[in-house]
Amino acid sequence: MPARGQIKSEKTLVKDIFLNMWFRIPVYQRPYVWGADEVQELLEDLTFAMIEKPDFDYFLGTFVFQSKVAEPEKGQEFKENDLLDGQQRMTTLLLLFAVIRDLVEDKDAKADCQKCIYQKASKYMNIPERTRLLFAIRPEVQEFIDEYIKTESGTTDEGKLFELNKKDEISIKNMANAVLVMRKFFHENTDLRPERLLHFLLNNVLMIYVSTEDLEDAFRLFTILNDRGIPLRNSDILKSMNLGELKTDLEKDKYAKMWEEAEGELGDDFDRFLNHVRTILVKDKPRLSLLQEFEDKIYDPKEKEKTTGKKKPVLLHRGKETFELIERYLNHYHALLDGQNHDKVGNFEFDNLMKVMLNGLPATDWMPPLLRYFDKFQYERILDYLIRLDNKFSSDWISQYSPTDRIEAMNRVIRIIDDANDVADVFDSGCFNIDSEKLIRVIDSPVYGRRFARYLLMKLDFLCTNHHQRMNFETLSVEHILPQHPDGGSDWITNFNPEERSEWTDKLGNLVLITRHTNSKLGRLDYPEKKKRYFEKYIDTCPNSLRVLKNEKWNKWTPSELKDNHKNVLEKICAHYGIQRGGLSTFSV
Repeated sequence: MPARGQIKSEKTLVKDIFLNMWFRIPVYQRPYVWGADEVQELLEDLTFAMIEKPDFDYFLGTFVFQSKVAEPEKGQEFKENDLLDGQQRMTTLLLLFAVIRDLVEDKDAKADCQKCIYQKASKYMNIPERTRLLFAIRPEVQEFIDEYIKTESGTTDEGKLFELNKKDEISIKNMANAVLVMRKFFHENTDLRPERLLHFLLNNVLMIYVSTEDLEDAFRLFTILNDRGIPLRNSDILKSMNLGELKTDLEKDKYAKMWEEAEGELGDDFDRFLNHVRTILVKDKPRLSLLQEFEDKIYDPKEKEKTTGKKKPVLLHRGKETFELIERYLNHYHALLDGQNHDKVGNFEFDNLMKVMLNGLPATDWMPPLLRYFDKFQYERILDYLIRLDNKFSSDWISQYSPTDRIEAMNRVIRIIDDANDVADVFDSGCFNIDSEKLIRVIDSPVYGRRFARYLLMKLDFLCTNHHQRMNFETLSVEHILPQHPDGGSDWITNFNPEERSEWTDKLGNLVLITRHTNSKLGRLDYPEKKKRYFEKYIDTCPNSLRVLKNEKWNKWTPSELKDNHKNVLEKICAHYGIQRGGLSTFSV
């Protein structure tokens, strides 16, 4: 065992790991997330090494653990190792021993596999029953291990495993799938004897372990020795740091599970959500890693106030206060994004606009001010607020304000909400003012090929939608009505001269959304045929496209109809952004 402050590293055989060592999956660890590809790759690598180089050692990787001595007074009866890095690979090996055990006939092979999975109890020798890997804070996962991995023949019921593969609990889902992948691998490779792979695995496969009793030292090793492409994230260390501040095991279990469920549900969006919480607190553009931002700007601010020269105040305390804040904002996040705000707003207008923003805007920097507003005012004028927030963020983007300027505008909204006594203070603050002239100038110019063109067309769909229904779109493409490259001799050449095509082809009034990928061949058909063979099938969920292409007055598409529609859509957009009609005199029509 390494002395306090000492880091120890050695190579060791898999059989020595699984016969002599014990591991806990600590509270800050992520769930088991390996999928079929990672499991298949591991099996193929092991099999290739066994067949091609049977007399050589095979290096499987590195794992990191914090060695923890027995502390009976704290409820830890035996020496254990908290597995900090390597959980995915070590758990996969545990599952593999169970699969091999249930495939072989040889009793010795079965017994050796079972020894690698758990230690059988003996009351006469005071030996307790212990599983090699203990999922202490995930009782449902430990129950899966006990029923399907520790129990002989537990991996043979593929029907039950297939059903577990559909479970919401991410670790159980992936473990069940891993077992099915392993069984399929052996069934498809009938010449591969499981006993042979077991012998190679125990006697030829090496790993390097790095251990220390110091948790801080162990955390530093994360960044160097990560887990087959799935390293612990800043959010994992942030969780651990806060769990360490809690007083009771009950609180630790509660908040560790809350955190893990959020990670499983939000996936990669979880870190983005934590950054939203950071922004709400700091109200400034992030310049450091998530962990460092919490450390240096929230828990123990290093910066000084410009006016007083004193250190900025602590914004949040570690431990329960942090978890309660994150839990509160998680509830807000779910409420706002679950698409179930009909009863609060009276229709689906709020949910529909959220969908447009999430699918059309280039970033989610507008989410922190939305969460902060909801935290303070709940549903009071929430739709009016979202419309203004969207208009401000989107107009700054379309008007080509820099990302820094856009972020600062959103942070200003948060500061105003913090200081507001009521919603009127927010709406009257001027924080939603936009550059009307620049917005008009940009949207009146050719927009096709600009990132915001699709968003503007989605916004037009929103403005034309009956909000007693949900907006529905999956695959959306921007299509020209007057094609970019019309065939010679077509009506397009007759109806539009070269100057008109050059000026109008890429303008907003000539663009619509369709629910399929564009087709250049059909897109060059004359207007009546194009409507019949192309547009009619692929605009049923696009209200603005329906408005344009089903308009009985526009049974042809000439410069007159195009200009009429262009004026129409610009008027709709300007009205939505609160631009007075006097500003429309700058339109090109």
